Amino acid sequence: MTTADPIAQYVRAADRAQQQGIDTAPIALATADALGRPSVRIVLLRHVDSRGFVFYTNYGSRKARDLAENPNAALCQHWPALDEQFRMEGTTEKLSAEESDAYFGGRPRESQLGAWASEQSAPLSSRDELERRYKDVESRFEGQDVSRPPFWGGFRLVPDRIEFWYSRPGRLHERILYVREGGSWSAVMLYP
Repeated sequence: MTTADPIAQYVRAADRAQQQGIDTAPIALATADALGRPSVRIVLLRHVDSRGFVFYTNYGSRKARDLAENPNAALCQHWPALDEQFRMEGTTEKLSAEESDAYFGGRPRESQLGAWASEQSAPLSSRDELERRYKDVESRFEGQDVSRPPFWGGFRLVPDRIEFWYSRPGRLHERILYVREGGSWSAVMLYP
């Protein structure tokens, strides 16, 4: 079986999907805390390169707290219009401040202000409280660029397993599992 680079293969698939009008940013992220209690949510996949899959969050969020306790995580992305699914498993690492700054600087101003205003995943007494915090931040940065909060930045999932799933008639789906072994990947087909 081929031992091609599955990350590059994913990038080609995402390019093909985008050409067909499919939003490839939403992806399910599964984490587990120190006790192994799982949690899953949709995040936006913001960058993919040979090092892995990148998303951003508040470092005080539940997902970030889980990753601080247990850096193992999984991503799953399904494109129903193409009958394709991708699963990635591995360990996570925080991005450098420079990488997070570069991404944050390109976000819409409203999203930048929202990052400062939100204590992501913390209890919120009312919507009014959030809107008040947003207005306070908006006033604080009036007439100036919004800097990245020190409590906000990116994570990279560095995969050691990537599975490609393609729907086929009769539920005889095609599944190919890539496993990283040192600096290379091995591949094996799986029963559907």
